[in-house]
Amino acid sequence: MKAFISISFFLSCSILLLFSGCEEEESVAEIVLPSNLQVEVNADTLVEGLVSVKSSAVNANYYVITFTEGSNIVSKESKNGEEEYTYNASGTYNVNVRAHASGDNYIEKNVKVTVYIGLPNNDGTPPTTGYTTPVSYPGYTLVWSDEFDGTSLSTSDWNYEIGTGNGGWGNNELQYYRQENVSVGNGVLTIQAKKEFFNASAYTSSRITTENKKSFKYGRIDIRAALPFGQGLWPALWMLGDNISTVGWPSCGEIDIMELVGGDNTDDKILGTAHWEFNGSRVQFGGTNRLQRGTFAHEFHVFSIVWDSQKIEWYRDDIKYQTLDITPSGLSAFQNKFFFLFNIAVGGDLPGSPNSSTQFPQYMFVDYVRVFQ
Repeated sequence: MKAFISISFFLSCSILLLFSGCEEEESVAEIVLPSNLQVEVNADTLVEGLVSVKSSAVNANYYVITFTEGSNIVSKESKNGEEEYTYNASGTYNVNVRAHASGDNYIEKNVKVTVYIGLPNNDGTPPTTGYTTPVSYPGYTLVWSDEFDGTSLSTSDWNYEIGTGNGGWGNNELQYYRQENVSVGNGVLTIQAKKEFFNASAYTSSRITTENKKSFKYGRIDIRAALPFGQGLWPALWMLGDNISTVGWPSCGEIDIMELVGGDNTDDKILGTAHWEFNGSRVQFGGTNRLQRGTFAHEFHVFSIVWDSQKIEWYRDDIKYQTLDITPSGLSAFQNKFFFLFNIAVGGDLPGSPNSSTQFPQYMFVDYVRVFQ
């Protein structure tokens, strides 16, 4: 596996060179580099990364692609239409792309590309980069948020759920939830999953909720977070219906804004799912979204739903990846208020158990949760 960057651009000329009498110099001014030059980075988790830069230029005699910053390049190989750079360190690099039509005449584009090499940082320090969303949207009002700006979790908004639940919280999970695995500082909530023996459990973690304190019906919800990685890790940012204590689950309804099932090939993929009851059985609807580069541990991403009386839409970094129609009567659970749950489960029916490759401790960092209505 190799870190892969593909940079492509297409040039257009309104005066085609096929016409007789059209001199090459006349076409130079007509070549246009589009503003939406595409940069794709598909990264992985090996010690070195191969960066491949590709270009296609219509009506241009040749092209030049250069990495203007790249002290970590250890080798370079040029091919027809492609140049490959082997890197030995992660980083964000400035790429200068030049397309030449003739002689010294050229147009250029400068872009930044990020190369991820090696496993994500796992020292308990939140990422410093990533996607972010605004504090206001047209037609919406911010009705509640937690920016985690203090030094402890607000107990006026949040509860700690403690223990192993019923049957490993209904999923045969392996962790014991403790308050001590939650911390707040420098504007970030941190939930830590640890490999440690506690009260007959081999792992500890935390699960917090806003039950009976903050619940909401409809709106846009944004949660900016960086996630743990590795086999057996199961982080989730989700919601349950307020009436769970009276009607039980799944009749109360469940909205999984984000779940990740950790593993070598799944740390770059999230799930968005809804659960409800219909004719005495649990029903679910869900979809997935995958990153083009890195994992959800490398940097912050924003996980969102937009929810009204007609539908629930799931977004990652403002990219919509699925919609659920909630107008049928069987989905009436989603016309009620829901509260939040944030947790990292370890093991269980969905991810399976950790193995020898799983690093501990693991962390979920939450920068903010915002509710707009």
